[in-house]
Amino acid sequence: MNNRLLATLTNQTTDSIPIWLMRQAGRYLPEYRAVRATKPDFMSFCKTPELCCEVTLQPLERYALDAAILFSDILTIPDAMNLGLNFVANEGPVFNAPLRNESQIRSLQMPDIEHDLDYVTQTIKLIKKALNNQLPLIGFSGSPWTLACYMVEGQSSKTFSIIKSMLYSRPELLQHLLQLLSESVIAYLKMQIQAGVDTIMLFDTWGGILTTRAYHDFSLKWMQHIVHALKTDPSLKQVPVILFTKNGAQWAESIAATGCAGLGLDWTWDISAVRKQLSYKVTLQGNMDPSILFGSPELIQQEVQRIMTSLGADKSQFIFNLGHGIQPGTPPENVAAMVEAVRKYGKLS
Repeated sequence: MNNRLLATLTNQTTDSIPIWLMRQAGRYLPEYRAVRATKPDFMSFCKTPELCCEVTLQPLERYALDAAILFSDILTIPDAMNLGLNFVANEGPVFNAPLRNESQIRSLQMPDIEHDLDYVTQTIKLIKKALNNQLPLIGFSGSPWTLACYMVEGQSSKTFSIIKSMLYSRPELLQHLLQLLSESVIAYLKMQIQAGVDTIMLFDTWGGILTTRAYHDFSLKWMQHIVHALKTDPSLKQVPVILFTKNGAQWAESIAATGCAGLGLDWTWDISAVRKQLSYKVTLQGNMDPSILFGSPELIQQEVQRIMTSLGADKSQFIFNLGHGIQPGTPPENVAAMVEAVRKYGKLS
């Protein structure tokens, strides 16, 4: 197996900085769009293991990446809770039955993970077979706070005023929902690990909208609970966990203290400052602005080189990634230029 990613996450020596990309399979690839067109809606596509396996592998055929990431969505758990999830063009995910009152939240039940999300298990098994132990596979989930944001708001939001109102007016009710979601995420990630994923990433997309106190109480607390549950379950193989809070640079030390192996950085983080602050407590992952991929190959190479330089003399315990997912419309040839630059400037031996 190409072991660069796992070796880096477990502080072992490797020959080169590993690279994988958030949303490395997706709309920027013409071959993805061709496969996606075979299904009428996004969730029916996600629930077809053969197609999800196919698109998971597509970027690996184009680029010299060091990992595959399961093609799925962060909202699979809320979808299994029957809240009427749809993906609307130019709007994103929309729930027909958002959680707006106490009776809805109190009556919500944890889904039957093994039954309701079995399509994810089947996808993982197909991918692992296709990879033939050549590359590690990354599994993932949305964080409990991020899932709750979508479930309460009903969709993405500029202000998140509904869930923030609940946080300050009914904190105990929101904590009840977050605990239910945490237990669901734990069961879901255990299922992914048992199916064969080699590492896990938690996407805390909306953690950065919170105050410091609220972040610790309503987001980080539950991610730490998940990390602990996965690390202490004797029935599971031990897999490293990467935590990613968008706009969370001010909480780097607290995130690193959860027991996670990796800390995902968006493009607002100063890598040199974080490295100085944390030393080598965790592996850092990031953090090129995805918009730079709309620039020239020369600009992309310069930015990769700048990020590498910001690490200092010791570039170990670093995974190159974007600061968020690849954007639709990104030229695939520019992704190739980025990967080539990482290979050029990321040699460790």
